[in-house]
Amino acid sequence: MAGVTILAYGIYLGLLLGGTRTGPLTEVPYAALMLWSIGGAILGTIVLNIGAGLISPREATVTDQRDTEIHRTGQYIGQSFVILGAVLALLFALAELDPFWIANVIYLGFVLSAVLASVARIVAYRRGFQSW
Repeated sequence: MAGVTILAYGIYLGLLLGGTRTGPLTEVPYAALMLWSIGGAILGTIVLNIGAGLISPREATVTDQRDTEIHRTGQYIGQSFVILGAVLALLFALAELDPFWIANVIYLGFVLSAVLASVARIVAYRRGFQSW
């Protein structure tokens, strides 16, 4: 998930910044780029999960309490950036900033949330996990 998220966001940024040759950043048509990027990331994650399920042995998909706790903790850690993105978007809206900035701070919050949650789960599996 981290790789797909980083790739999709990188493509989005590349295309977005490539559009600045014609004018200011806030005037680049970003909505379609953002929606395609998000849709592509979702589709990519689904396809990779299906592929991983097809090639992994049946025993690899069995989960236990530790797996559940690691997944839950990763989600909790990742949610901090969703909250941060929402708070920043609220502040941007109250400051009456351009919708471009509001949408992009929300999208960045989602991206950072997905990456941080994935990294937290990887670290927990590699280095051990201490539940509270």
